[in-house]
Amino acid sequence: MKIKFRITKKKHAAFVKIIRKTGKVLYWLIFTILILIAGTIAISDLKIPGNYKIFAVQSGSMEPAIKTASIVIIKPFNNYQKGDVITVQDPANPKNTLTHRIFEVKENNGSVSYITKGDANNAPDIEDRLKSNILGKVVFSVPLLGYPIGFAKTSSGLIILIIVPATIIIYSELVSIKNETKRLLKERKKRLSTKEKVEIEVGEEEIKIERWYKKIFKKIFKKNEN
Repeated sequence: MKIKFRITKKKHAAFVKIIRKTGKVLYWLIFTILILIAGTIAISDLKIPGNYKIFAVQSGSMEPAIKTASIVIIKPFNNYQKGDVITVQDPANPKNTLTHRIFEVKENNGSVSYITKGDANNAPDIEDRLKSNILGKVVFSVPLLGYPIGFAKTSSGLIILIIVPATIIIYSELVSIKNETKRLLKERKKRLSTKEKVEIEVGEEEIKIERWYKKIFKKIFKKNEN
């Protein structure tokens, strides 16, 4: 029976060790994803050196080149050519953007306009795109990252994806710091001499007595006031 108990104990210790390692990996994975999402949101609202900008693609009109819910990194250029994938701003509503490929370049009396088309669409877009409405050309895209970023920009998404996990991480870090401090204090006490240990214990007792006296005096003062 003793041998079986020892084997079970070893297996249990190994299992606990695996769980702890898995927990640490998940913890840092979640932490990295949160930093990535928060950083991307912050960057999308700020000016990046080089005039780079980040946008989320909400439709599948550019698949398979750019999948739904991808994020695209764009950069403005002086000239755009047929085949370039560009992000265009809606003149009527600047908050609305469209990312399509240039299907045709039109020149008329020195002015240039562009006809765009989604790779997955059967026909080009109806409206011509003016150069002044082009925000830039797509230089890089990351698939699927648009889902959490788009959700994180909503009030509920901000709470679920940013605030709650960030609070949990901060709390866990504070608990870790507290436990580490306790461990260091215990190790320090082990290295103390008998005299030093007695002095610390006496000091702690004095603090307890002082607190007890304060409570008694408070009760006495309250009775006198009444």
